[in-house]
Amino acid sequence: MTAGPSVGARAPETIPSIQGANPPRRRRAFSVGKGVSWIVFIAAILYFFLPLIATLEFSLRAKPYGAAFANTFKDPKFFGTLTYSFVIGLATIVVSTLIIVPTAYWVRLRLPRLRPIVEFVTLMPFVIPPIVLVFGLIRSFGGKSPLPLTQSEPGNHALLIAAYTILSFPYMYRAIDSGLRTIDVRSLTEAGQSLGSSTFRILWSVIFPNLRVAILSGAFLTLAIVIGEFTIAVYLSRPAFGPYLQNIGQNKSYEPAAVSLISFGLTWLAMGVIAFLGRSGGGRAGRIEVGGGH
Repeated sequence: MTAGPSVGARAPETIPSIQGANPPRRRRAFSVGKGVSWIVFIAAILYFFLPLIATLEFSLRAKPYGAAFANTFKDPKFFGTLTYSFVIGLATIVVSTLIIVPTAYWVRLRLPRLRPIVEFVTLMPFVIPPIVLVFGLIRSFGGKSPLPLTQSEPGNHALLIAAYTILSFPYMYRAIDSGLRTIDVRSLTEAGQSLGSSTFRILWSVIFPNLRVAILSGAFLTLAIVIGEFTIAVYLSRPAFGPYLQNIGQNKSYEPAAVSLISFGLTWLAMGVIAFLGRSGGGRAGRIEVGGGH
């Protein structure tokens, strides 16, 4: 018995016709969207690195080769002012965190109607110039005031930290408020209270560890602002890095470019250390205890 002709979609003669009707389409190796993304990325890299390369090229014009960097490292004021600004920046981060975290936590948990007012207050440093802020501090805590902080070195240090803390409010509050939005504050608080924890214990053991990344984000911006700030430091006569950079810019040619590059690298190094310390504490922060102390 001979087999009849094949019919249907599996017939041999129909396979080429099917393949010809719907030829396989080759995927584009390079889409338009990907090309635009690469263009934006390359433009951003050039925008960021070209000024640094130009600054480096200018600083190397000093004779002999590298003299600008050698003179900078020999200047004791460079490390003195930079260290002072770093210490003031770390103190500002601590003070600002201790103020903003409890405030944002309590507003989100108990006083949500006050949130617009708190946001407005934290935005005031964008409206009030630093020159107005520092003159207000000098008039309020000068020699004739009941608390003459400007008459002593520790008092001037405290005023500088207080002024920088105010300048950091917009950045720290936005970062911490965004972090609070990502966690269930009410459930974590109720869980801690049900286990006998106080409000301070909940803040320290639950809220702070969950806001670690947000606090680091605000800390980076705060440190960058403190390192380069000039107006408040110069009117309080503090040995900060901003006045030092402005002073050598008036008296020298190539050293300011070298100082800018060195300070840029050291600032990023300090930020990297802060990020490393924050991430290294992640394992300990993962074991959150909300129960009361025994």
